[in-house]
Amino acid sequence: MTFANRVNQVQPSQTLAITALVDTLRRQGRSIIDLGAGEPDFDTPEPVKQAAIAAIAEGYTKYTPATGSVEIRQAISEKLKRENSLNYSPAEIVVTCGAKHAIINVLLALCQEGDEVILQSPYWTSYVEQIRFVGATPVIVSTDERSGFKMSAEQMQSAVTSKTKMLLLNSPSNPTGAVYTPAELSAFAEVARQSNFYILSDEIYEKIIYDGLRHESIAALPGMRDRTILVNGVSKSYAMTGWRIGYLAAAPEIIKAVTTIQSHTTSNPTSISQRAAVAALNANHQIIDNMVGEFKKRRDYLAGRLDEIPGIVCPRPQGAFYMFPNVEGWFGLKYKAQTLESSMDVCSFLLEEEGIAAVPGEAFGSHRHIRISYATAMANLEEAVARLARASKKLWEH
Repeated sequence: MTFANRVNQVQPSQTLAITALVDTLRRQGRSIIDLGAGEPDFDTPEPVKQAAIAAIAEGYTKYTPATGSVEIRQAISEKLKRENSLNYSPAEIVVTCGAKHAIINVLLALCQEGDEVILQSPYWTSYVEQIRFVGATPVIVSTDERSGFKMSAEQMQSAVTSKTKMLLLNSPSNPTGAVYTPAELSAFAEVARQSNFYILSDEIYEKIIYDGLRHESIAALPGMRDRTILVNGVSKSYAMTGWRIGYLAAAPEIIKAVTTIQSHTTSNPTSISQRAAVAALNANHQIIDNMVGEFKKRRDYLAGRLDEIPGIVCPRPQGAFYMFPNVEGWFGLKYKAQTLESSMDVCSFLLEEEGIAAVPGEAFGSHRHIRISYATAMANLEEAVARLARASKKLWEH
């Protein structure tokens, strides 16, 4: 069978592949600690679930407008004004089947063969594949621990060409947890204005942020509202990954293009999930604060314990719920017939020897790191650290 070229240009998601492998191994009776999941382990808040139940009872189970109901777009509009100092009318908002769907819609609307999209490495695994899927070219700017995994405006400027269509920005970042400051965002905005390209700002982790930092949206900076496509959703902040509600806010002409695409692909997101998302957007922030507080405890515990393991160097993330430790110190070490030479090798070793599932850094553009999610119970993290210590001992004593 011959497939379209776009299919051959896209690689399967390694994060979802890890999740599927974990499920298979558990069915085989293996004790697996899954540190690969990119979703909160908390339950969806009760008021949100009750709103969905009420929607079903009321028969709110039909089509809504392709862009989402007026009710949810109004709730998003009010959220953006209240929390981000942004004025978008409901007509300038499209509700999507998750934030990933919002991103691909934007790329389909704005990018084509010959266009370039700048993004930094490490990056979320789907960014590169989605850019390639629409026929555009990813232009990758490398970062590491020395810069806090953050790209400078000078690096960005050096990546700009006459083909640059967009910068894809993610703050707080998956997988590194890096958070850009207002000054850094202002410098990015200046480059975008001078070189005349869009910024797609993925802000899905905006509420999961630590150490007194505050999320800032680049769309709120002078002259950036109509140059920015803001993407967000309820998946991470409200533990609603399975509900599949994301959204984007943008200038009217972009909204029109995205609406055309969505009307002929998915149509509207699930009506019941929309009602649930309205309840989430209007919920008491204490729900989020409690979840973030628990994430911070886990982050601090895990960062401290990982620093004790020989060969692992782990920066402390400022946001999201991932650690991105450098495991290069294990490269060249041998166990049985295996010599570790990449993060893929490290992840295979950890899974086979100790039943720890992590995601290799290759999925995010780095062969020197692995991604560990601390969106799991503290008891699981404690057991995972014990297993990591055992794995390290096997390597260093072999």
